[in-house]
Amino acid sequence: MRYKLLQEGDIQVCVIRHPRTFLSKILTSKFLRRWEPHHLTLADNSVASATPTGYMENSISYSAIEDVQLLSWENAPKYCLQLTIPGGTVLLQAANSYLRDQWFHSLQWKKKIYKYKKVLSNPSRWEVVLKEIRTLVDMALTSPLQDDSIHQAPLEIVSKLLSENNNLTTQDQESIIVAIAPLLENNHPPPDLCEFFCKHCRERPRSMVVIEVFTPVVQRILKHNMDFGKCPRLRLFTQEYILSLNELNAGMEVVKKFIHSMHGPTGQCPHPRVLPNLVAVCLAAIYSCYEEFINSRDNSPSLKEIRNGCQQQCDRKPNLPLRLLHTSPDLVSQEATLSDSRLKPVIVTANEIHVEVERNNTANQKMTASVGNDSEPNLIDCLMVSPTCSTMSIELSAQADRILGCYVEILKMLSDYDDWRPALASLLQPIPFPKEALAHEKFTKELKYVIQRFAEDPRQEVHSCLLSVRAGKDGWFQLYSPGGVACDDDGELFASMVHILMGSCYKTKKFLLSLAENKLGPCMLLALRGNQTMVEILCLMLEYNIIDNNDTQLQIISTLESTDVGKRMYEQLCERQRELKELQRKGGPTRLTLPSKSTDADLARLLSSGSFGNLENLSLAFTNVTSACAEHLIKLPSLKQLNLWSTQFGDAGLRLLSEHLTMLQVLNLCETPVTDAGLLALSSMKSLCSLNMNSTKLSADTYEDLKAKLPNLKEVDVRYTEAW
Repeated sequence: MRYKLLQEGDIQVCVIRHPRTFLSKILTSKFLRRWEPHHLTLADNSVASATPTGYMENSISYSAIEDVQLLSWENAPKYCLQLTIPGGTVLLQAANSYLRDQWFHSLQWKKKIYKYKKVLSNPSRWEVVLKEIRTLVDMALTSPLQDDSIHQAPLEIVSKLLSENNNLTTQDQESIIVAIAPLLENNHPPPDLCEFFCKHCRERPRSMVVIEVFTPVVQRILKHNMDFGKCPRLRLFTQEYILSLNELNAGMEVVKKFIHSMHGPTGQCPHPRVLPNLVAVCLAAIYSCYEEFINSRDNSPSLKEIRNGCQQQCDRKPNLPLRLLHTSPDLVSQEATLSDSRLKPVIVTANEIHVEVERNNTANQKMTASVGNDSEPNLIDCLMVSPTCSTMSIELSAQADRILGCYVEILKMLSDYDDWRPALASLLQPIPFPKEALAHEKFTKELKYVIQRFAEDPRQEVHSCLLSVRAGKDGWFQLYSPGGVACDDDGELFASMVHILMGSCYKTKKFLLSLAENKLGPCMLLALRGNQTMVEILCLMLEYNIIDNNDTQLQIISTLESTDVGKRMYEQLCERQRELKELQRKGGPTRLTLPSKSTDADLARLLSSGSFGNLENLSLAFTNVTSACAEHLIKLPSLKQLNLWSTQFGDAGLRLLSEHLTMLQVLNLCETPVTDAGLLALSSMKSLCSLNMNSTKLSADTYEDLKAKLPNLKEVDVRYTEAW
C-alpha cells in the first residue's frame, strides 16, 4: 500500500504523563498553532491552556527518537505507535490503521533523512560515503510513501555534498552519479546537481556516464519541462550534454540519432514539449556565442551609429571594446555639409569584430532626412547602409564557433521533420536572434537551409511565417531578399519565397504593392534572367495597375519582352486585357444566374462570350464553383449582388474579392466552407449592407469585429454558427 508523506501539522498530540508510560490522544488539525518542520512536537496534558507554541509545549527532535514501532502485543491500544525516546516512550494513537501506518512510515523517513544529512555533511572516507549514498537511494526507492520529496530530498543531500567537496576524483564523481541514477529516472536534478553535471560534461565529454546516465535524464527534461525560465540550469545542463555528444568520434551523427530518438519513429512526435524545449536550448546556445559582442553594445558604436558612420565618436568613452579607427578628423563637419559626394570608408574594430561602411551621397541624403528621429532604426537598416556597400564580419573563438555550428545543425535537423516544421516556423517568428548573429555571415549562411525548408513547405502556417509579424518589423522574407543583410545568392531563395507566397493566399494587391515599393529592382532582374515566378509578378503588377509611373511600366514591358517566357506571358496578358475591355464594355444583362452544377470553367467561358459591363446581380448558388473563379468575378465593374450559396467558394476567394469588389452591397455565403480567416477580409468592403453567413464557420469574435467595421451592414444572417 502507498502512503502520502506527512506534512507540517498533520500530527498533533496531547500527552498524559505516567511514571512508566506516556499515553497520547490525537487532536484535530484545527487546534494546530505551530509545527517545527524537523521536530515532532508533543504537548504535556498538564498544561491545558494555550502556550507560546499553541498546544505544543515541548518538542522532541527526530534525532532523539531512538525507535518507532507498531504496537502489536495482546490487548494493546488500537492503532497506536510507540516512540522510544530517552527516559521513556510515547504512544501515538491514530483514528484507523491506514493513518497509523502513514505516521509510522513518515516518522521513519524523517528520522532516517535527518541521520543521512548528518552523516553526509562531514564525509571522512569516500568509500563509506558512497555506501551511505547507495543505502539512501535504496531507501527512497523502496519507501511506501508517495511524495515528490521522497526522491528530491536524497538528490538535494547529494547535491549539497558535491557542491561542498571539489576535491573528488573523477572515479568518485562517476560512482556517485551512477549511484543516484535510479532517482533521476522520474525526477529533475536540483540546480546544484545540474551545475555538477554540466562540469562533468565539459571536463569528460567522452565518459560513458554521459551516454548511459545523462541520456535518460536529458530525455525526461525535454519531454516534461514546461519552462526553462524557472529552471535555467536544466537548460544549461541539456545544452552541455548535447555539446558533449558532439565531442564524440561520430560527432553530429550521434546528435542526429539523439534528436531522432526524441522525435520517435512515427511521423508524429508524441511529446509536444520536446520541440519548444529543443528550440529554447538552441536559441540560448546561439545567444551565448555572441554574448561578448552583445555586452559591448553600451560602450561601442550602436548599429544605428554604424549606419550613420559613427559620427558621434567624440562623445564615447576612451579605451572601449569597440572603437573607431582611421577616421577623418573633420568627419562631423563633412556629415553636416555633405560637401563631398563620397566619403572615405570607415572601419570599426573590436577585438574580433570588423565593420566596414562605405557611404555614398544617396546614403547621406537618407541620413539627413532622418535627422532628429531618435527611434530605433529598422533591423536590416541597422546592419547595412545600402545593399551593395556595407559588410560586417564577426570572428568567433574556436569554442564559440563549435557551439554555433552544433546548434545551427540541430535547427536544420528540426526543420527536416514535417510535423515539427509548422511549430518551428512559429517559434522563429518574429526573428529571435540578436543583431550580431544576423550580421554574422557564417550564421546566416548556415541558417539559410532552415528558411529554404520553410519556403518549400506548401502549408500556409509554415511559409506565412517568412513574413514579418507586423508593419515595420522585418521578417525572414526581408532578411534573405536581394539587398537584405543575409542574401548571399542572386535571388534564388527570394524567388522561391515569392513563388510559395504567391501560390498561397498572398496573391493580393497588398503583397504586390509591397514588392513594387521595396523589391521591384530584384524582381525585374530575376525576370530578365528568365525566372518564371518573377515574370508572373511583373504581369500581375501591370494587370492590377500596381505601377502608376508610365516610365516604370514601359521598363517592365521591355523586361518582359526580353525573354521568351516573358514575351509569351505578356502576350497572354494583352489578350486578357482585350477580353477584359470587351467584358467591361457597357451593355449586356444586369442579372445573371448560372445553372446548378456549373464549374469554374463554365463561368469563365460564359464571361468571355460577350459584354457584361452592366451586370449587377450574379447568382452562382448550388454550382460547383470554387475560389478559383474569383479571378473572373473581380473583372465585373458593376457587380453589386453576389450569391454563392452552397458552393465551394473559400477563404482565398474572399480575400481577392475584398480587395477588388469594394462596391459590393449584397453577399450570400450560406453553406460555404469559409472560415474566420477569410471572413475577416470582408471588413474592407464598406459598402456591404446585406451579408448571409448562415451555416459557416463564423466565430462570435469575428462577427463582432465585422459589425464594428462595416457601418452600412443592416441585414445579417448568422444562424447555425457559433455567433448565433
